Amino acid sequence: MKALLRAVLVLAVLTALIGTIAAYSIARRGLSTRVEPSRLETQIARTMRRLATPAEVRGKKNPVPLTKAIVQAGLEHFADHCAVCHANDGSGDTTMGRNLYPRAPDMRAEGTQSLSDGEIFSIIENGIRLTGMPAWGDGNPEGEQVGWHLVHFIRHLPRLTPDEIAQMEALNPKSPAEWQADEEARRFLEGGESQPAPKPSAERKPHRH
Repeated sequence: MKALLRAVLVLAVLTALIGTIAAYSIARRGLSTRVEPSRLETQIARTMRRLATPAEVRGKKNPVPLTKAIVQAGLEHFADHCAVCHANDGSGDTTMGRNLYPRAPDMRAEGTQSLSDGEIFSIIENGIRLTGMPAWGDGNPEGEQVGWHLVHFIRHLPRLTPDEIAQMEALNPKSPAEWQADEEARRFLEGGESQPAPKPSAERKPHRH
């Protein structure tokens, strides 16, 4: 009983402390997302994220064997789904990534690379509240496999090659105008007539998360 009361008291104190810090930060810095989170905000958020991840998940190793094919699958999925915020190289240096609050992290750096496989997988599957990171998990084994592929690819980001970057650029989603311009340029280089390219089909091959 005493242990329970102690836990409740600690939780109440932490809640009050976090609320006070949040109120002070808002009063002093406003609600704009143009400013960087303070060190204290960042530390609290990282601590809460870690505490919110069950120990059995944090300690989990990637169950998918590391192969070139798996890294390639992760690369393709990352380019199609993740690069709009995180950039092809994982730097977060994109229009979306720079304007989130907090900013999209540089996933090549220690802050991400030091996380366990389970922690990275949990972030992909469940997202992070009050940030721009959505939950991509759908509860299906196939979707979980994709998450583990991405964990392998994220580990690979610090060693990404220029050829891989070029490959990802070709896989990044394009607007209809960009697609049409690329297609017209391709036809011109192949010696075809300079004419408007057909509009891209609205149908796309299903790509599970």
